[in-house]
Amino acid sequence: MSITAEQATWFAQTFDQLVGNVGVAIRGKERVIRLAVTCLLSEGHLLLEDNPGTGKTVLAKSLAATVDGTHTRIQFTPDLLPSDLIGVTVYDQKEQTFEFHQGPVFATIVLADEINRASPKTQSALLEVMEESRVSVDGETHAVGRPFMVIATQNPIEQAGTYRLPEAQLDRFLMKSSVGYPDLDVTVELLAQAANRDRAADVAPVIAANAVSQMAAFANQVHVEEAILAYVGHLAEESRRHTHVKLGISVRGCLAYVRAAKTWALSQGRSYVIPDDIADLAVPIMSHRLLLNAEAQFSGVSPESVIDDLFAAVAAPADRVH
Repeated sequence: MSITAEQATWFAQTFDQLVGNVGVAIRGKERVIRLAVTCLLSEGHLLLEDNPGTGKTVLAKSLAATVDGTHTRIQFTPDLLPSDLIGVTVYDQKEQTFEFHQGPVFATIVLADEINRASPKTQSALLEVMEESRVSVDGETHAVGRPFMVIATQNPIEQAGTYRLPEAQLDRFLMKSSVGYPDLDVTVELLAQAANRDRAADVAPVIAANAVSQMAAFANQVHVEEAILAYVGHLAEESRRHTHVKLGISVRGCLAYVRAAKTWALSQGRSYVIPDDIADLAVPIMSHRLLLNAEAQFSGVSPESVIDDLFAAVAAPADRVH
C-alpha cells in the first residue's frame, strides 16, 4: 500500500507543526528538533552527547507535551538499580496478591540523564525496553505503551566515574546528536525571559499521542527503491573496510537508517526516499556506530571525517523510479 499525495501533504504539515511547537521552548535549534521528531515517528531512540545546561531536559519535556504524552526524567547515578528503572513487584498483604508497581520507564518520553554514570547492569536494563517496548519482571512482561521514546544524555567532558556505553547498546539508539549552545541573538532573547523558569510549560499539544502511531504507520509505507537500499548496503560495507574503522555499520544500523530515511522523506512531502535523504542523516545515524581503531583515535581522526570518506567512495544512485 502506497502513500497518497494527500497523506504525504498532511504528514509534512503536521511534522512542521510539531517542530515549530517544540521550537517555542528550544529556540534556534530546528535541526536537532527535526531529528528528535524523526526519531519519535520512526519509533527509535535518541542519544544526546552535550554539555550541561544546553536544553536537553527542555527538549524532552517539550516533545512529550507536543504529542500530549507523559514525560519522566531519570538521573543516572552509580547506585541506581535496574528496579529503579523498570519497577518492582510488591506483595499486597490485604489482597494476598503480588502487584506490579511501574517504574519511570513507563512514559511517552523518558529522559535518561547522564546514562553513562550508571553501572553496566543498570544500563543493560534499558536494552529490552528500548528494543521491545516492554519490561520483564518476575517472569511477567509489561508493555510500556506507544508511543515510547528514550532520550539519553551523556556529558562529553567529565568522564571520571562513568561507564562507557557498549557498542551493542549504542546500536540501539537510532540517532546521536547534540543540542549545542544557542547563538548570541537567541541567548539574549532567553536572558530577557529569565523569569520564565519552565519554558516547556508554554508548549501546548498539537496532536494526540495515538496520532503518533498513525504517522509512524504512514512513514513505514514510504517507497524505497532497490538502488537506495543497495546504496545504504554499500556504505555499510565500505565502513567495515575503512582503514580507520575497527567496527563498521551493522545490519541493524542499516535497518535503522532506512526507517529514519523514510520518515525524513515523508516530512518533506515525498512518498519516496532519494539519495539526499541518506546524506542528510549520515552523521546522526552513523557517527555513534563507527568504532575507530586505536591508531585513528590517537591521530585525531573523527567519525565525521570517516563518513565523508565513505560518501566519496560510494557513488549515489543517479536515476530514480517512483
